[in-house]
Amino acid sequence: MAAEHTNILTAEQESQLRRPIDEYVGGIQEKINALRKDGTDRVVDIQSTLDNLKRDRVYTAQEKENRRAQLLKELEQAKAVEAQHKDEIAKLIADAESYLKAHFNQDYYQKVVASCGEEKVQAQAKYQAAVEQLNKTHQEALSKLSDSNEIKDENYVHKNRLFDAKMQLGKDLQEVKDRRHAAFDHQYHLIDLLRMSKFTFSETLAQRWENYQYTFNPRSFLLRNGLYLAIAVVFIALCFITPAVKGPSVQLLTVNNILNILQQASPRMFLALGVAGLILLAGTDLSIGRMMGMGITAATIVMHKGINTGGVFGHIFDFTGMPIIARVFLALVVCVVLCTIFTTIAGFFTAKFKMHPFISTMSTMLVIFGLVTYATKGVSFGGIESTIPDMIIPKINGFPTIILWAVAAVVIVWFIWNKTTFGKNLYAVGGNPEAASVSGISVFKVTVGAFIMAGILYGFGSWLECIRMFGSGSAGYGQGWEMDAIAACVVGGVSFTGGIGKISGVVTGVFIFTALTYSLTTLGIDANLQFVISGIIILVAVMLDCLKYVQKK
Repeated sequence: MAAEHTNILTAEQESQLRRPIDEYVGGIQEKINALRKDGTDRVVDIQSTLDNLKRDRVYTAQEKENRRAQLLKELEQAKAVEAQHKDEIAKLIADAESYLKAHFNQDYYQKVVASCGEEKVQAQAKYQAAVEQLNKTHQEALSKLSDSNEIKDENYVHKNRLFDAKMQLGKDLQEVKDRRHAAFDHQYHLIDLLRMSKFTFSETLAQRWENYQYTFNPRSFLLRNGLYLAIAVVFIALCFITPAVKGPSVQLLTVNNILNILQQASPRMFLALGVAGLILLAGTDLSIGRMMGMGITAATIVMHKGINTGGVFGHIFDFTGMPIIARVFLALVVCVVLCTIFTTIAGFFTAKFKMHPFISTMSTMLVIFGLVTYATKGVSFGGIESTIPDMIIPKINGFPTIILWAVAAVVIVWFIWNKTTFGKNLYAVGGNPEAASVSGISVFKVTVGAFIMAGILYGFGSWLECIRMFGSGSAGYGQGWEMDAIAACVVGGVSFTGGIGKISGVVTGVFIFTALTYSLTTLGIDANLQFVISGIIILVAVMLDCLKYVQKK
């Protein structure tokens, strides 16, 4: 029975409250099921049989065709029955939903919620009473003891009893939570049967919100989002500090500043998306910065304004005879090919000889920097044709279209990661390469493929950066950019343990670092101190990632 003068319900009383609803809606559901038997249910069964028939290797082609023709004929009959009963079923569903709307919340769910609220208070009171009794018993026991070892043992036992009481409280609260959640879900279970799993947009949102509340765990939430929250607080603080230090005219949250941040982030997005695939394989890439230097130098040479003032291995290149659009396309091809060659080499050694990517990419980093510096004598090649940026990344009403290039890259890489066999294999190999190999996945091809995709993205990124900066390519350009790209991925949740990460996290990480750097620069913070702040952020990000991994294990 329910406790006297309370709203607490027993399981039997809750069942009695729900019985009229189940009987009414259940009666309607039986009528609907009878109407669907030869109509909708038959249509679903026949369509499933047709799908299976396509993959069936037992029948001959002629037998399949005969069987298919027969099933299509039956399908037409079933659809005719379905159409015949459609209006009647719709009326029955409307009747059931009208009854649910009038009675479920008022006659059942709100009473369960009230019961759960009192049960929660009761559980807390029970816990407090248990703690008080345990403390009283503990003090009585201590008063009778004089030996230090016995006192130590008693304290240990008391601590364990308090822990058990706390665990019991957690268990009681979880039971209350489960009960309320089950009551909420029951309505949607009935609607699910009535409509055959078709929900409105608002109903879907309501279920998602309920499920989020039900599964919410503060510790897990802070592990997943604690760093983002901390950075958001820092950024908000900077928004207030900047005008106070630099004057009211200097504001961070302006449309112009946001567009500048997005513009600066766009080439870096390509680099982060490229290295994210390697981190997904529990690897990394230390050569990104040198790839940028190589790509920008090559792109500047091809798109240079006039004859190049510097040479490569002593040879002076002159591309002025080519149409500008052809030079732009050639520069892109050269950047992509050069970057892909070196990433493929690193990928080959990583996959073939099980070499850690740290070593293989460090080697290519040194080779690239040495070759480019030696070939160009380390000089800057000046600017590119002034008309090229307006052709490729023009500003339309103040909007920098370079952002659209980054958006396109994000969409394409997201599609590859989530909608292709290669993307699924990427996650599989990153999560457990041995299991992936046993299941028939070529770890070698997936690894080399990830490096090739990274090279293509690096090539595009260096080409865009060259156009954004109007050239001025040199071997030293891009130094340290590998750290920014890797840090963006780590902050965005791409785990170095492998097989864990989302494109949305990479995008978030790039924006966080670009916005933070832009804000600190606007505030006038020394570049060296910005490195300190970035290092702390990376350390905290990896720490949280490790904590999540340990908790999972």
